Amino acid sequence: MNADSKRCGLDENSPYVEYAVEILTLLADATRVRIILALRGGELSVNELAERLDKPGPSVSQHLAKLRMGRVVACRREGNRMYYSLANEHARQLVADAVYQAEHALEVEPAHHRARVAPPGRAVGGAAAAEAPGGPADAEATAPAGGPADVRSAGCPAGGRATGAPEGDVR
Repeated sequence: MNADSKRCGLDENSPYVEYAVEILTLLADATRVRIILALRGGELSVNELAERLDKPGPSVSQHLAKLRMGRVVACRREGNRMYYSLANEHARQLVADAVYQAEHALEVEPAHHRARVAPPGRAVGGAAAAEAPGGPADAEATAPAGGPADVRSAGCPAGGRATGAPEGDVR
């Protein structure tokens, strides 16, 4: 058995399965998925999120409170404004993978597979073919240290625990 799968709980008997189901249930809302997609670019205030999503501020705030309780987003206060960011890189990757899966379900050739560019000396479509700009490979290739590319190569950081808040801290 792979040591990383044991460490991160990627086993059918993992004690994290029930919590994973709760997280997926939490994300089973289009507004929450859109919030996570908006936060991929960095920290935003409730008002900025409400404007981007074209939703009322109180509604966005309610969704953010649920995401915060699920440790999907983290927040900080500056004066009377609350700023939100993704708690860790896993939420970003989970939502990206869900969107890519939706593309597979709805399109014969999903957008993230189109316009492949061949690296020097390689044929298009080969194992080493790169994704089009903005696709999954591009996101990993340009990810900052500690982003999705690092997670895949180094296993689960922090022993599989969310790194956005201290253990037991749900704010």
